Amino acid sequence: MKATRLWRVALGLTLALGFATGYARAEIAAYPDRPIKMIVGFAAGGGTDVVARIVAQKMTEILGQSVLVENRAGASGMIAAQDVAKSAPDGYTLMMGSQTTYAVAPSLYRKVMVDPAKDFAGVALTGASPLVLVVNPSFAAHSVADVIAMAKANPGKINFGTGGLGTTPHMTAELFQHTAGIKMVHVAYRGEAPAINDLVAGQIPLMFANLSAVMGNIKAGTLRAIAVTSAQRSPSAPDIPTVAETISGFAAETWFGIVAPAGTPHDILAKLNNAARQALVSQDTEQRFAKLGMTNGGSSPEQLDAYIKAEIAKWSEVIKEANIQPLE
Repeated sequence: MKATRLWRVALGLTLALGFATGYARAEIAAYPDRPIKMIVGFAAGGGTDVVARIVAQKMTEILGQSVLVENRAGASGMIAAQDVAKSAPDGYTLMMGSQTTYAVAPSLYRKVMVDPAKDFAGVALTGASPLVLVVNPSFAAHSVADVIAMAKANPGKINFGTGGLGTTPHMTAELFQHTAGIKMVHVAYRGEAPAINDLVAGQIPLMFANLSAVMGNIKAGTLRAIAVTSAQRSPSAPDIPTVAETISGFAAETWFGIVAPAGTPHDILAKLNNAARQALVSQDTEQRFAKLGMTNGGSSPEQLDAYIKAEIAKWSEVIKEANIQPLE
C-alpha cells in the first residue's frame, strides 16, 4: 500500500513537472504576446534615450509588439538598473544602457546592490557614439589648447557639466583633466539633457557630451564644438578635430547595449537579439545613427556579456587613477 502511494505521488510530480515544462515552452514559443518595456536610466533627450527610442521603434515593427521606452533617471542609471535586475526574467522588461550603467556606476555607489556581470543577461550591443567637447558660444575657447590654457590660468574655477557621477562624459572629463594636467569643477545633473539645456542657456561654460545628443545644437549654432574624443574624426562631423590631435593617444566613446534580467531563457534572448540586429541593419536606423554621429553595433548575447566584464575592469582602473570617491 505504501509503495502504491509513493508511486502515485511520483507519477503526480512527473505529470506536474511535464505540464509546467510544456507550459513554459509554450510561453517562450508565443513570446512576445504583450508590450515590452525598455527602461532607460536617464532623462529623456540624452544619448541613451535617443538610441533607445530609435531601436525600440524598429524592434516594435519586427516583433509585432510595442517596445515602450520608459525613463527612470537617478544615480547614474543605477535606480533603473536595480529595478530591471529585480524584474521577472521573462523578456518583458529590458534596459538600454551604456558603460556608465554597466561598468562604472556600480563602483561609485556604496548602497547600490547591482552586479552587472551577474545580474544581467546580454541581449545585443547596439552602437557607439564619440563624445564631443562643446562650449557655450559665449565661452572664449575655440580649441582644446584654449581650454587647457584657460583652465591652467584659472585652476578650479571653470565648471563642466555631465549627466551624473560616473557617466561616460564625466569619466572622459576626468581623463581629460588628468592627461592635460588641469583641474575643473564637476557639476552633475540628473541626466545629459538637463546639462545640455543649461549649457545652451549659459549656466555652465562647457561639457563633454555624446555627439548624438548635441549634433542638432552644433548644426544650429547654439553650441560650439571644440573636439571629438574618438581616436579618429567622426565621419558625420569630419570638420571637428579630435582631442588626440592635441593630446596624443586620447580616446573615449560611449557604447550602448540592451540587457535583460539574469535568468531570462536563452530562446527569448535569441529572439530579442535577432530583432535588435535586424533593427540595427535597417537602412532607416543606419541613416539615423549616421546623422547622430553614431556607429552601428550588433553582437551575440554572449559577446555583450564578455564585453561588459572587460569594460568593468577597464573603467575600474580609470576610477582608481582619478581617485573618484564612491557616494552613499
